Amino acid sequence: MKAPEMIEGPEAYQHFENAMRAALAVPRAVVLQRIEAQRKQADLNPRKRGPKRKVTSSASVSPDPAV
Repeated sequence: MKAPEMIEGPEAYQHFENAMRAALAVPRAVVLQRIEAQRKQADLNPRKRGPKRKVTSSASVSPDPAV
């Protein structure tokens, strides 16, 4: 695999600035949807390694007593 080209100086800053603007332009709701979709897809893998995520149901969540 070919190593990426090293860019330095103002051009490197511009590359970084463009990448950050693109990342921050995505709405938070879209990011959360994508994360949830990826988690659901990962949960379907029967050969998942590592600790398993705890399953929480909406019925087990108690309402906020302060409201």
